[in-house]
Amino acid sequence: MIYIGSDHAGLPLKQTIKAHLESKKEKVIDLGAFAVEPPTDYPVIAHEVAEKVQEDLSNKGILVCGTGIGMCMAANKTPGIRGANCESVGTVEMSRKHNDSNILCLGGRVLEEKLALEMVDKFLETAFEKEDRHVRRVKAIDKISK
Repeated sequence: MIYIGSDHAGLPLKQTIKAHLESKKEKVIDLGAFAVEPPTDYPVIAHEVAEKVQEDLSNKGILVCGTGIGMCMAANKTPGIRGANCESVGTVEMSRKHNDSNILCLGGRVLEEKLALEMVDKFLETAFEKEDRHVRRVKAIDKISK
């Protein structure tokens, strides 16, 4: 399951990502925003997506705001969430391989659509490398958030 959300600034890119995922037969739950007006406060949406991912950590989340920064900060307040604000396919890959990120945060105002879709695909296809050093570090991150 993939939970997706945005604020008003990220809405156009979120809609593109949602359509892309649905065309690939992914199960996507959209938690908002659904309109540009009135403006949506990103912490509310980030919290809703983070809570859904937290309920079942086999799920993934994708959050989009203007830069991805605010969504990432808000989502990472939830225990067990490892949101990654990425701006390249390479950083997405490393966030999954080494950090076991479970929410991808993207900037609708800073990313081109084609790149964002490549990043989403990389996020979903890349597995966590369960080497001892990575497992140890992810456990340390999770301990901090409790």
